[in-house]
Amino acid sequence: MTKPIIYPAKFIERIEIDLPSDLSLAGFKAICQQPMRRSIRVNTLKISLEAFLSLAKTNQWQLEPIPWCETGFWITREDESLSLGNTAEHQAGLFYIQEASSMLPVSALFHCFQAEEDCLLLDAASAPGSKTTQMAAMLQGKGAIVANEFSASRVKVLSANLLRCGVTNAAVTHFSAEIFGTWMSEQFDAILLDAPCSGEGTLRKDPQALDNWSEQHVDEISQLQSTLLESALQALKPNGVLIYSTCTLNQQENQQVISRIATQYPDSFSTINLELLFEHSHKAITKEGYLHVWPQYYDSEGFFVAALRKNAATIDTPAINKRIKPFAYQTATKKQQASIAQHFKSQFGMTLPSDYSIFTKANDYWLLPNSFLRVKDEMRFERVGLKLAEEFKHGFRTSHDAITALGHLVAKNCIELESEQAHHFYQGKDIIYPNNNKGEVALSYQGYVIGLGKWVRNKIKNSYPRELVKDKGLG
Repeated sequence: MTKPIIYPAKFIERIEIDLPSDLSLAGFKAICQQPMRRSIRVNTLKISLEAFLSLAKTNQWQLEPIPWCETGFWITREDESLSLGNTAEHQAGLFYIQEASSMLPVSALFHCFQAEEDCLLLDAASAPGSKTTQMAAMLQGKGAIVANEFSASRVKVLSANLLRCGVTNAAVTHFSAEIFGTWMSEQFDAILLDAPCSGEGTLRKDPQALDNWSEQHVDEISQLQSTLLESALQALKPNGVLIYSTCTLNQQENQQVISRIATQYPDSFSTINLELLFEHSHKAITKEGYLHVWPQYYDSEGFFVAALRKNAATIDTPAINKRIKPFAYQTATKKQQASIAQHFKSQFGMTLPSDYSIFTKANDYWLLPNSFLRVKDEMRFERVGLKLAEEFKHGFRTSHDAITALGHLVAKNCIELESEQAHHFYQGKDIIYPNNNKGEVALSYQGYVIGLGKWVRNKIKNSYPRELVKDKGLG
């Protein structure tokens, strides 16, 4: 039985004020007690939508389309003995478990923004990576994304999700998002600011979301949101698009934050009406053209999304004296570029993407998106692009990240595993496979590359990273 939600009296007072006339407090309380529908987003960096639908049918998964995201689905499975997160399809990065409303901000961004080959985007508060990976899937390798996360404990989770989903064009940073306005003024073509908030819209998933709720906390966090929005507008290029979103319900953290910045910087931006984003979006459209999604409207979490376009009039930013360590990666020499390209061509029949550049860091070779290079010296980056391989005296050791992200390019030395073999692979075990070949081999399951192995006499030695190994394998 679902645990009853304890509503603070002041919270109820605010909800009654902010609730639209077509909704009731009783209806809000009732739906908050209902369990969330499970939803996923197909990761088109690794599998086409058509191929995933076929795979879902084979697995007897029932999918219901999410109106605002063409790759998003509510999912029902008759057999739930195996959790979604432990399925082979999830571990291979073919889909992301993501709440339906959480897909709205990125859908809104690409509804308003036309990505160019050299575009640079910012996800200002990106962990755990649901929206960053969604942005990357929409870009399909074009441009670059700066994925920023303030919480140190969540940076590792963010990086892991980017790698699992095969994102090659991201640069991870670890700062408070308020610094981007001064450090990277007018550098970004589009920005997603999914701001930290009081989380009032997440009650169906987290009944304890209101345990620490207070009016003082709402006051404090709305001030932070204003600071972050101001900084994001400063970092945005003129005519660029900014999405401001939260998973909370009160107007103080939503409409009023935008109004505050509009008052502080008159004519600095204009609102883009989101009424045409999807069918029936009119239910949640505010008079300003924002989406204020109450859980009752679409049987989802509560969410707020606003789309803003920066006008030519700039927002002044103070000058700062930057002191940055030199960029940690070095441009590969022509000889090094030829050597790593030859390794992937001879070993896997792969041609590396042409709109990326090869860099080195100690003995490691990296693939960096060209769109990122113009800002590589602007600040400190935790990780950029994709690690290709590590060089040794007698050749290269390909990275797990590279072979899984670029697996669709593998044209030779690829072994398709059976179910039991894949199970052992995820457990970190070697695979018995008699063969006289030598060297590295790509390993695939259900037609999708899941990792690397190396021929050693009568077996394939497992190269699955130890930190990813699961004792239960696919169980």
